[in-house]
Amino acid sequence: MLSKPAMLLLGIIYEKPMNAYEITKLLAYMNVKWWFNIADSTVYATLKNLEKRGLIKGTAEKVGNMPDRTIYSLAEKGKSELKDAVREAVLQFNYDTNIFTIAAFVMDILETEEKKELLKKRLDFLQSYRKGIKKQVTEAWRREVPASHAENVKRMIDIVNAEISGTKNLLLTFEEKK
Repeated sequence: MLSKPAMLLLGIIYEKPMNAYEITKLLAYMNVKWWFNIADSTVYATLKNLEKRGLIKGTAEKVGNMPDRTIYSLAEKGKSELKDAVREAVLQFNYDTNIFTIAAFVMDILETEEKKELLKKRLDFLQSYRKGIKKQVTEAWRREVPASHAENVKRMIDIVNAEISGTKNLLLTFEEKK
């Protein structure tokens, strides 16, 4: 599985080849730091790593009297790994919700029908997961566990409910694009 920064950067480069500086400016413009704190140094290091792994290609470009800059584009291997990472992230649930958030952010690498199918599977999984958590919450259970544990389980259910709601909204978006 790709790291969260790698998945995010591959998705951005998939949309449009860019240099590292343009990517950092785009991330700032999109206010990504409010949901995923990625430092500029992480962007540069991740790009170098992705290039070393053959997932992106860097091409030197000269603009006026400025030093050469490297424009990164997605290699076929990168496109394939990004698709696999998005599929994997959509079909799992993790309390680190950034994993799914990034996958949803870069989902346009997949065809619309596949996005809808994956989101329906995610929705089924999340609803089943929520049902499993709720099964343990009985009056007898509440009496036997510390109050903080019971509240934490409620918090977990709230997170799953938020993921269900977000998944439904994404699914509606793609269903409206017929």
